[in-house]
Amino acid sequence: MIKELDIRKVIRRLLAGQKLGVLATRESGSPYQSLVAFTATRDLQHIYFATEINTRKHANLIRSPQVSMLFDNRGSAGADFCRGIAVTALGRAEEVKAGSNKEVLGSYLRKYPNLDSFVNSPSCRLFQVRVKTYIVVTEFQRVRKYNPVQGKRTAGKPASFGE
Repeated sequence: MIKELDIRKVIRRLLAGQKLGVLATRESGSPYQSLVAFTATRDLQHIYFATEINTRKHANLIRSPQVSMLFDNRGSAGADFCRGIAVTALGRAEEVKAGSNKEVLGSYLRKYPNLDSFVNSPSCRLFQVRVKTYIVVTEFQRVRKYNPVQGKRTAGKPASFGE
């Protein structure tokens, strides 16, 4: 069982151990999901990813910046549902400003050196998600929320399909 005080550590460890996350955007009122290579800040307030400007994903981000991202350890948890961890990040995506681009790009390329030509192409843009809330599911149905800006954690009850 994971202690309440360890929620930030659970999130950090999961994000550090995963190469891909699922980005959910909106397209004409329907959800649209994409796999993205990502990196996150230590304070958990921002998640960064790159995308080409001529993609559906980019158009959706510009039109409707509210997003969610899903990260999980299903590859390492195998068939043991009770050991599985899923983290959903809810927030707002925006293109990284030119002044911050170099620092973010350096962090991104430390995790993904093989994506150098992709992220440095003229048609690629770096985006940041300003995370408002993380929803952490452990032990198959234990749900907790964490606000990285305020540092608040809330214990949760088992999830139900009605939520």
